Amino acid sequence: MVHFMSKRSDWATPQDFFDKLNEKFNFDLDVCADATNAKCKRYYSIEDDALSKTWKGYCFMNPPYGREITKWVKKAYHSAETGEATVVCLLPSRTDTKWWHEYIMRADTVWFVKGRLKFDGHKNSAPFPSVVAVFGDYSDYKEWRLGGFFTYT
Repeated sequence: MVHFMSKRSDWATPQDFFDKLNEKFNFDLDVCADATNAKCKRYYSIEDDALSKTWKGYCFMNPPYGREITKWVKKAYHSAETGEATVVCLLPSRTDTKWWHEYIMRADTVWFVKGRLKFDGHKNSAPFPSVVAVFGDYSDYKEWRLGGFFTYT
């Protein structure tokens, strides 16, 4: 049996969920978007090839959830490592994957989302749990860094 299988790799971030994160981070850039789902005024679309760009400031990332997710998480990790970016990632909670152990385990903060998100454009909740991983420093870092659960309702 395959768990968390989905025919889609694009899961548009719920606006209310993003708004709660944006209250904390005041994002500068959405690194995985298009004109129909961008959460920030500045965004990179597939045509912009975000993986080849330099990410700076407070970046929001809800990457494609398919096999390419490793490239996105790796880019988030390395972008924060430069000190030029803090990258907040909305991801499927797949603790059994190689990318989780290589990168998420080194995140500065990990919040497990309570319940299942209902992504924009879907009538039902996601068939997988979600997590917010933060790479890089941010205000109130010491207060928030311990992780735990993130509730937005």
